[in-house]
Amino acid sequence: MPGQKKSAVKSLRILFVINPKSGHGGEKNLKNLISDRSKSEGFDYQLIVMSGDDTERISEKLKQYKPDIVAAAGGDGTINLMAGILANTGIPLAIIPQGSANGMAKELHIPAKTENALEILINGKTQEIDLIRINEKICIHLADVGLNARVVKRFENDAKRGLLTYAKHLFGEMFLLKKYVFNITYDGNTIRRKGVSITFANASQYGTGAVINPKGILDDGKFELVIIKPFPRIKLLSITWKMFMNKLHTSDYVEIISCDKAHVMSSRKTTLQVDGEVLGKVKEISIESMHKALTVIVP
Repeated sequence: MPGQKKSAVKSLRILFVINPKSGHGGEKNLKNLISDRSKSEGFDYQLIVMSGDDTERISEKLKQYKPDIVAAAGGDGTINLMAGILANTGIPLAIIPQGSANGMAKELHIPAKTENALEILINGKTQEIDLIRINEKICIHLADVGLNARVVKRFENDAKRGLLTYAKHLFGEMFLLKKYVFNITYDGNTIRRKGVSITFANASQYGTGAVINPKGILDDGKFELVIIKPFPRIKLLSITWKMFMNKLHTSDYVEIISCDKAHVMSSRKTTLQVDGEVLGKVKEISIESMHKALTVIVP
């Protein structure tokens, strides 16, 4: 396991799951780096290169190979897939950031450079973290309905990636800003709020570095509902600045609620995204914390 002496590393079996469609697109180079590291460290490994809906294939490989560690090379969508497969199995998940945003990797302080991320496989430590179940879909990082979910949908359909592309679609949505009424039940309380979005936050920040949830703790058994209330368009830059300065909780247009279970009913259908994947439009959202359901490898 991570942190053990090299003599013990030789017994390690590592399953690498590679998404060739992720942002970096360096599948061949990654395979060479894995091979080199295997020779120098002496661990055994097998590879799965994703090609579509790979859940069944990966699950079958887990049964056959019985790896000590699963290393996922991809973006947040790949990490979400592996979190769902590995939930409550006790098998540690290592992250090799290869996406365009890599929000969860940044949350866990996983280095962006592939060689350094591979180093953590051997010299890192394990940590148990929470997951969230949202309408039966696993969430490891952040999910939301409303404004950001629609921006993510636009972003998904754009051939370009990066912060500037995200910002372009954010400002595009501002001219079509939709308001909702949310009826929210959480931990025995019922409230009614007007809002442009609600984020269901296991973590604290997006891959851009914008902190949506200053209260985010990955292993406290709770998640946060971050409600963005209707705001004048002139306040967009102010709210954005507060996000990047980790001061969003000081905004008059933001309310943050910590809980371990919640149910949200929207006044009309709104787009739901989970870990960067758009799931479609919903009116009803059930959210529940899964305390320490996943083991990850961190620096």
